Amino acid sequence: MPLTKSQKIWMDGELVDWDEARIHILTHTLHYGSGVFEGIRAYATRQGPGVFRLTDHISRLFNSARIFLIDIPYSPAQIVDAVKETVRVNGLEECYVRPLVYLGYGEMGLNPLPCPVNVAIAVWPWGTYLGDEGIKKGVRMKISSWQRHDPNAMPPAAKGTGMYINSSMAKVEALKAGYDEAILLSPQGYVSECTGENIFVARGGRIFTPPVSAGALEGITQASVMTIARDLGYEVEVENILRSDLYTADEAFLSGTAAEVVPIRSVDDRVVGSGEPGPMTRKIQEVFFAAVKGEVDRYKDWLEHVR
Repeated sequence: MPLTKSQKIWMDGELVDWDEARIHILTHTLHYGSGVFEGIRAYATRQGPGVFRLTDHISRLFNSARIFLIDIPYSPAQIVDAVKETVRVNGLEECYVRPLVYLGYGEMGLNPLPCPVNVAIAVWPWGTYLGDEGIKKGVRMKISSWQRHDPNAMPPAAKGTGMYINSSMAKVEALKAGYDEAILLSPQGYVSECTGENIFVARGGRIFTPPVSAGALEGITQASVMTIARDLGYEVEVENILRSDLYTADEAFLSGTAAEVVPIRSVDDRVVGSGEPGPMTRKIQEVFFAAVKGEVDRYKDWLEHVR
């Protein structure tokens, strides 16, 4: 999906023109992938742009950095303010927000500790990641031949830049095989997550989602969906899921900042339920999209307004 340019990008405390946001070819993270990032969305509301669970996202950014021993040279509050400023100066009512912490120019080699730490924040208009058709009718999924990281090889609790080559390989494999998205299993064979989304399965009126011990990133949209589901009266459990649980589910859906909430139509050519988005999925979707637009009073504190 091609980028739509905005005007300014925040880089280390300064707003620079989009086309002037450049780094050196010997930037450490470009070579070794030692960096952390977040994906956040701002939505149009009656009070102007509202950034969805901004402070929670920035807290996770700092936790990811802590795991990698990266010292971010700003406080969480400063990064929160910088995100709001970047959305505001670009004049966007709705946008995707990408904070990136990377190791810059000045050192080379596998020891990242002496490297300077740089921070950038970019925002741009971006539609739903898996397409409007996916939101309405659901997506076709494939269990990937690539495993999710073993937690003692790469820490899946961190949203690290270089770690996403694992997701990219799974994504490409799925697309080339004619599917919309991939599902990765843990080294132990449990369902972990999709390439950039958490996954949910509904059976017998209950909803299940994999634990972080299966390699799933602790999703902020995932947590929001769980709250919405419980508030709707659904029972939600965090427990291990097998691939066969996906094949026999009544409903299944995925969640993520970029994807939002998307029904799953089939997994490995096994139709999920009736092959149409199920009633639980549809209701959760409906409440989620109302909540991110500031239309549900009980969830209004999920939005941080930029004006």
